[in-house]
Amino acid sequence: MNLLLFRPEETGRPLPARDPRARHLLAVLRRGAGGTFDAGLLNGPRGKGRIESISSDALTLSFRWESDVPSPDPITLIVGLARPQTARDILRDATTLGVAAIHFVATEKSEPSYAQSSLWREGEWERHLLAGAEQAFSTLVPQVTFDQSLETLLAQLPAAHTRIALDNYEAGRGLAGHPIPRDHPLALALGPERGWGACDRVALRGAGFTLTHLGRRVLRLETAAIAALTLTKAARGAL
Repeated sequence: MNLLLFRPEETGRPLPARDPRARHLLAVLRRGAGGTFDAGLLNGPRGKGRIESISSDALTLSFRWESDVPSPDPITLIVGLARPQTARDILRDATTLGVAAIHFVATEKSEPSYAQSSLWREGEWERHLLAGAEQAFSTLVPQVTFDQSLETLLAQLPAAHTRIALDNYEAGRGLAGHPIPRDHPLALALGPERGWGACDRVALRGAGFTLTHLGRRVLRLETAAIAALTLTKAARGAL
């Protein structure tokens, strides 16, 4: 944890000793009473935390926050519903790189059973967002949805977005050479592990998406997502 994140309601009460953040403070950072650490309010400012006292049950903390609140990079990542382990990697690493939203959507070639994973049913997905933000020394976590179809999401997408989809089969140009305006929100879409189906491509093109590729090599979905985000953020001057 490079940054310990807290929800606003947590800052006014003791931190239980069993909480991973408490264990990290005591066992990894080796902080004692009076020790300070880097902290952040979820989707709010960063600042400094201080351990006021330690008991067998809890740590009493105080906080001093900076005045600046960061803004998310206006990138919406759309991903065909993927295997749970792949989704975990994307949730964590896309949050680390910085996006405003991640939407996992049902597509023509998605496996429907993935939607019943404990990752989604039990709220585990939130933990991976927090891990990604803490790694990046950021307080920002993206909006996440996982219960829509591709068509439903495309119908809701704001018109201002620049729209790019990755496709290994019908893309006419590489992502690296595609013009990406710096001042426009961006929607970046990737199919599930099996790729887009024919109906998906029709829907994407009908919604104004340009199909691009990452080169001749076929990448794993989680690798392609990070490579695409890196290229688009570099083109936007956001790295």
